[in-house]
Amino acid sequence: MTTHKGTCHCGAVQFTVSGNLRDVIYCHCTQCRKQTGHFYAATNAAMDEVAISGADSITWYAASPHALRGFCKSCGSALFWCANGSDTISILAGAFDKPTGLTGAKHIFCADKGDYYEIADGLPQFEAGG
Repeated sequence: MTTHKGTCHCGAVQFTVSGNLRDVIYCHCTQCRKQTGHFYAATNAAMDEVAISGADSITWYAASPHALRGFCKSCGSALFWCANGSDTISILAGAFDKPTGLTGAKHIFCADKGDYYEIADGLPQFEAGG
């Protein structure tokens, strides 16, 4: 079994994923850009394979009627995205300790991407979700 560990910037939130992680999806939607200051780079795991220590330090923000975004209330690190009722949770790739073993898969919501950068890594690009 593969185990992946990570934390927020200040260490108040720590998590361990015991299982496989999805390849990284880069989301360029306006919400992701506004929350992080750039675009989201997230993997995802089965909820029952994620153990979180310091969960009381997570603020869950209802960014839309469909999903919650979790961030550390102490340092502000964006950490999680979870669709309501889902059995999986997205975890920001940058929160994992190295080596992550992660690779990029695709870019989504490219129609909303910032006008200050180009996507030039050769991965598939989708105007909306994909």
